[in-house]
Amino acid sequence: MAEIYGGGILPHQIRSSVCQSVNGLDIHYLEAGFENRNHPLIVLLHGFPELCFSWRKIMLPLSESGYHVVAPDQRGFGATAGADRSYSADLSKYSHINLAADILGLVLSLGYKKVKSVIGHDSGAGIAAWSALIRPDIYESVVMMSAPFTGPPSQSIETNNKSTFTGDKKIDINAELALLERPRKHYQHYYQTPEANYDIMNSEGGLSKFLRAYYHHKSADWEENNPFPLSHWDATELAQMPTYYIMDLDDTMPEAVAKYMPTCQEIQSCKWLTEPELQVYVSEYDRTGFQGGLNWYRSAASKANRQQLELFSGMKINVPAMFISGQQDWGTHQRPGAIDRMKNCVCTNIDEIQLVDNAGHWVQQEQPESVFKSLTAFLSKFG
Repeated sequence: MAEIYGGGILPHQIRSSVCQSVNGLDIHYLEAGFENRNHPLIVLLHGFPELCFSWRKIMLPLSESGYHVVAPDQRGFGATAGADRSYSADLSKYSHINLAADILGLVLSLGYKKVKSVIGHDSGAGIAAWSALIRPDIYESVVMMSAPFTGPPSQSIETNNKSTFTGDKKIDINAELALLERPRKHYQHYYQTPEANYDIMNSEGGLSKFLRAYYHHKSADWEENNPFPLSHWDATELAQMPTYYIMDLDDTMPEAVAKYMPTCQEIQSCKWLTEPELQVYVSEYDRTGFQGGLNWYRSAASKANRQQLELFSGMKINVPAMFISGQQDWGTHQRPGAIDRMKNCVCTNIDEIQLVDNAGHWVQQEQPESVFKSLTAFLSKFG
């Protein structure tokens, strides 16, 4: 990665660094505005299948606005070393709380006691949200992108060796999806299987074609991305989403997105993800595989992770908060009611919900200028 970054992909004002021995990791990160450590710190957290490189388009503008901007490769991703990236990994290391501990450790190791804002995209939005909920003394604000945060789970109460769950009854959504006339499966269920990483790493045409198709299919460049709120959590409702979320039952993810591979003309006209930029992702994932990132899905779905998060049941995010997503991003609506719950129940001081037009799931890459303007306007509202 360092060689590619040094080859002109990133401006010289953005540098690559490593913070060693942080919660068992050597954390690789990109930073801008590092010349003045008196500037307030902003931390940017990427999602899947991405890297710290995904923030390249807004790091420099944020630093020029007076911030020290740090974007790490999170546990299991990119050049951050020390994580077990295998399917047999200890999933507790990938729990939401430990992932938040990784970021807090990085902040403290950099010498900061406060963070102006922790900003997360996709699965990184969840870690940003948990960080702000648990440590409001450190994180002065939070911005979530593309993935609404629905708060801690309801608590299970153990009495006389019996467990009482105080939340809604869980539905086996994959069983329901498989019974549809057109049998389907949820992408998160697929990502938890041992086959997922193998399927992707051995996809027909290689990683370059897979990643190009995946990023295109979930972007505003795919004209059929016209999301709308879903009424409730059942198979028929969820099946209205594209196949990158609700897959055909027998498809692998590479097979699902290959059907929507952009044309050569579409690739050439894609300004938000040029071929040299795509090759940064291809090179890193060819080296590391995807299992480290896929372990996030496995840990998130585990009983142990849920029980850990239940300790925070009923807690809310009280620091200033904001949500940004693409107008053409199904991520905003993939969990029915999530956006309303975040706005009305979980965040007590949420600024606004911003849906950026002509942006799909990769909003900070597809429309960086709009995202930058929204962020600086939000950050200027508090001291």
